[in-house]
Amino acid sequence: MIRRPYPPGKKGKRRPRPLSEYGKELREKQKLKNWYNLQEKQFANYVKKILAKKKKAEDPTAILIKSLENRLDNVIFRLGFAVSREQAKQFVSHGHFLVNGKSIDTPAYSVRKGDVIAVKPHKAKKTVFQNIKTILKKQKPPSWLELSIEKLEGKVIGEPSLEEAAPPVEVSAIFEYYSR
Repeated sequence: MIRRPYPPGKKGKRRPRPLSEYGKELREKQKLKNWYNLQEKQFANYVKKILAKKKKAEDPTAILIKSLENRLDNVIFRLGFAVSREQAKQFVSHGHFLVNGKSIDTPAYSVRKGDVIAVKPHKAKKTVFQNIKTILKKQKPPSWLELSIEKLEGKVIGEPSLEEAAPPVEVSAIFEYYSR
């Protein structure tokens, strides 16, 4: 039997159509939305808030990435406390972390410069956090975050940059999509 790279039948050898401009913009939006593990409404709110301030803002792309990077679930992921953004979101919503000594269970909480994010002392005994110190030694956080492995805490010491975040998308296409 011979295996061919297309489905059987008369119409099996059809070539896919090139993607329209709208299709490309939609694909870029979906990529970034899924990269940060956000719901459609959440992501749309971030973009629309920036589009409303577009006249005042100097670079909407950098502002969008900065606001997405400053989410608590993303900071937990960037610090290395979680293996994925999905896991980080779950950790935050289950109340495993303190921000400046207060328990925060909202993954969309926006951290600011000077905030200290720490694992709750009684949650650090859980099996999920048993091997975290050895994993964190291999992890290098971005330059805008500072990590203290012994205390199991991180500190926001700066602003996230577009170059350091390096999203796998063309962000300008996302603004084109939402400006329709």
